Amino acid sequence: MKNKVVNVAVQVLPVAHDKNSYALVDEAIAVIERSGVSYRVTPFETVMEGTYERLMAVVEEVQAACYKAGADTLMCYVKIQSRAEGEVRILDKMEKYD
Repeated sequence: MKNKVVNVAVQVLPVAHDKNSYALVDEAIAVIERSGVSYRVTPFETVMEGTYERLMAVVEEVQAACYKAGADTLMCYVKIQSRAEGEVRILDKMEKYD
């Protein structure tokens, strides 16, 4: 999968005793935004587009940012869509709905 464009959906469910969980999710989304990868925020997860290696690095950065922002624990669910041949593009899947 090296250098192939894939989609990775990441859902972060942080828990903190003294922080609002939504504020921690906002931190995660800010990391994705700063990463420069194409992405789309949905009600349950954020879908990113890029190379597998880059997106896995972003997932790691997301988790680190949540802990730095005060998460005590978190669940991080990741879904990956790839193709044997060709690339996976968000627009290809969402074009008819936009």
